Amino acid sequence: MDVYEAATSRRAVRGFTDRHVPRETLERVLSTAARAPSASNLQPWHACVVTRRPLAELKKRAGERLAAGDPWDEPEYEMYPPAPRSPYRERRSAFGEQRYGALGIPREDLEARQRAAAGNWECFGAPAALFCYIDRDLGPAQWSDVGMYLQTVMLLLRAEGLHSCTQMAWAKYHRTVAEILAPPEELLLFRGMSIGFEDATVGYTRTGRAPLDETVVFVEP
Repeated sequence: MDVYEAATSRRAVRGFTDRHVPRETLERVLSTAARAPSASNLQPWHACVVTRRPLAELKKRAGERLAAGDPWDEPEYEMYPPAPRSPYRERRSAFGEQRYGALGIPREDLEARQRAAAGNWECFGAPAALFCYIDRDLGPAQWSDVGMYLQTVMLLLRAEGLHSCTQMAWAKYHRTVAEILAPPEELLLFRGMSIGFEDATVGYTRTGRAPLDETVVFVEP
């Protein structure tokens, strides 16, 4: 597929089959994604791909914590501002309504929303997961570079017929992830990414995007 098709067909898939994703496919994607831009070519991303028994064990441990009601690990970075202003507040609210509305979960049913969110720590059934780390000493510019890297990964996965879902949720269990991956102390878990073939039987609602004139200004003669 061309880059436009990859960009428009990419979305957060929350239902995967257990079909195996070949290692050579993932190597091809990640080798090419390394061409993503980064200031002064720092290449600040550190990726770890997990499959099979290690991934099953990670899902098991996360599920046990969830079932036991264990509190989330202390945050290592701020995921959202405590009081986002307009229009970000409205966009986040609209996403929640679309996401849980598609599942038939009313806004006031917090327990059902939590059950739906629990799918994050099952990687939504995906047989492969990528965990992306960044050095704690690096700053906002390098975090931006990591974002460009992950977007490149996701577009290349589409070119291979695969889908993905990036998940900050895994950062809430960063200690559990570290039990399996044993990352160096200087690295901070930014987010996970579920990878696999889409389960077409799982319904979804495509989230909208702001109109172009709301996010882009053309400065012309």
